[in-house]
Amino acid sequence: GPANLPGYVRDWGVSSRIYANRLRAEGMGSHEQAVKFSNQDYEALKQECLGSGSLFEDPLFPAEPPSLGFKELAPYSAKTRDVEWMRPSELAGDPQFIVGGATRTDICQGALGDCWLLAAIGSLTLNERLLHRVVPHGQSFQDDYAGIFHFQFWQYGDWIDVVIDDRLPVKDGELMFVHSAEGNEFWSALLEKAYAKLNGSYEALSGGSTTEGFEDFTGGVSEMYELRKAPRDLYRIIRKALDRGSLLGCSIDVNCTTLITSAFDMEAVTFKKLVKGHAYSVTGLKEVNYRGRMERLIRIRNPWGQVEWTGAWSDSSSEWDQIDQSEREDLNCQMEDGEFWMSFSEFLRQFSRLEICNLTPDALCEDSLSHWNTMKFYGTWRKGSTAGGCRNNPNTFWINPQYKITLLEEDDDPEDEEMACSFLVALMQKDRRRYRRQGQDMHTIGFALYEVMRLSKCALEEEFLLNHSSCARSETFINLREVSTRLRLPPGEYLVVPSTFDAGQEADFVLRVFTEKQSETEFHCSLQVSVYGSSQLLVPQSSLLTTYCITDKDLITDGFSIESCRTMVNLMDKDGSARLGMVEFQILWNKIRKWLTIFRQYDIDKSGAMSSYEMRMAVEGAGFKLNNKLNQILVARYAENEMIDFDNFICCLVKLEAMFNSSTVGGHDEQLIGLNFTLFLALTSFSFLVSLRDHVWVNYNPT
Repeated sequence: GPANLPGYVRDWGVSSRIYANRLRAEGMGSHEQAVKFSNQDYEALKQECLGSGSLFEDPLFPAEPPSLGFKELAPYSAKTRDVEWMRPSELAGDPQFIVGGATRTDICQGALGDCWLLAAIGSLTLNERLLHRVVPHGQSFQDDYAGIFHFQFWQYGDWIDVVIDDRLPVKDGELMFVHSAEGNEFWSALLEKAYAKLNGSYEALSGGSTTEGFEDFTGGVSEMYELRKAPRDLYRIIRKALDRGSLLGCSIDVNCTTLITSAFDMEAVTFKKLVKGHAYSVTGLKEVNYRGRMERLIRIRNPWGQVEWTGAWSDSSSEWDQIDQSEREDLNCQMEDGEFWMSFSEFLRQFSRLEICNLTPDALCEDSLSHWNTMKFYGTWRKGSTAGGCRNNPNTFWINPQYKITLLEEDDDPEDEEMACSFLVALMQKDRRRYRRQGQDMHTIGFALYEVMRLSKCALEEEFLLNHSSCARSETFINLREVSTRLRLPPGEYLVVPSTFDAGQEADFVLRVFTEKQSETEFHCSLQVSVYGSSQLLVPQSSLLTTYCITDKDLITDGFSIESCRTMVNLMDKDGSARLGMVEFQILWNKIRKWLTIFRQYDIDKSGAMSSYEMRMAVEGAGFKLNNKLNQILVARYAENEMIDFDNFICCLVKLEAMFNSSTVGGHDEQLIGLNFTLFLALTSFSFLVSLRDHVWVNYNPT
């Protein structure tokens, strides 16, 4: 996997997800304990190079054609012909990492359509503290130089430390991609290379939304405003966002699918020199006294470092002659190449979309001083099990993962008579850029919310979802990495159902929920299917083991183990296929729900686990009467620290039912299991496969 945190490895199963969650609980994945991408340790590799007197060469992102791309930048393509990889010391006599501080002029676009990324980097330079979270201090071409650098990015809930060498792609003696206006400054080019490595290649960065870069540089959450229907207080929203250090970007819609890849693609430039389909940064606001009235201005930057607005309030326009000289000089002295002012009203007319990345959850509420609560869930859509598609797919929509939100307190707003709770839901699909090489791209994703009864403890099933309308949903299903929506609903319990638009599309995702007031969330009786190919499992490769995780606060459980999942398949595999169909799974699901009720009923002290006494009553309550000897063996087998958790309880009942079914062929009493001591031991500590169809043991290996 690309990182040493199990959460980054697809289809690891429940045990690895539990391990990943424990690492996160211990701080792994925080900025202070960033995950090492592909286990590459910057300090260790640097010291190794210094000790050997050699310059670092990265074996995981080599200076070779595949690192450039796979289509337009594929090996032997016209755009990559005669490309060389050179270190900064070969390009400049006195290479510097940063010259005079990192500024917006350090980011000039090259022959790659990643203006969205460069606009985000440009905004990042406005906040030095944030910049140096991404670009760590202490890197240079002078002190302990070893040809190795590192950068940190937020990815799907965790901070990742990415190591690179400083060999950069060069064509005709010039850097191919991002470069600084200062010819000997290289931090921005190296940052772009690290981000390309994270996503698989340089070409994987072509085309995107500025919010994607915003979030990967901050871990924040983004919002998007369509300027044709902007809120009345948008100027105030932008001002407060800039004051907080939020990152802002804007763009103009283009009616064609052609990517703008360089400053020479002029066909999309308007007559006043604004570029359609291009990502700009918003870098400032100002009100000036113009002809006796206050004029609102906004400052915009083109990451090309050139091609500027030529209309009113542009660099040499006559409007500047009508304001106070000191004010004019103050505003113009802050201008950078590619940066320009325009009136705010003109901005609303000319641009189509504004994107804001709020750096911390509390920044989401404009007037509240309290912090928003933040929750994250990691989930998957898998074909045939949890990839149900949107509601247009009525037969499968209900199988999508479901997450419960409990909104407990309404907002504190004396001017608002409505009792409602503000919250934001953000759904992000993972790692899609890395799959571009295989011809895949972003899925179209969204989510819906349903109100549920407070006493409901089970996932909403097909009948409910078909007969009830959603109470809220994402504004649209869209093929962006993330879709987010602010919502206000009355206090109560709701289920969030994230999905792709079409059924059967596979992806991993992160669901983030931000609530202004106290709230509770949980993974709510939803299903996940993982594919296991280990020959140690007594099921064919590619067979499906259904895994289920209860996160109710009244249970002590880390989720079902692989052993439990294997046993469930054995129990329900009535056709001998070593996998579960939907009918078989529905029967199993009903059993689990019934046993969950029994577990809660006999957990007398509500500790979330069972004592041996509670366990004996619960097993009998489930319909199994065992003699004292078998009860003692059962407790010894399934107790941990003298307590039985929910996972072991379910595993025990599944095995008891499997044994009951196999031993009642001759008409045994349905309330009594007469198995001998040796057989019971074998069935609880071994490898076995049960065929319920034939009622025989196919493979029996007693220990």
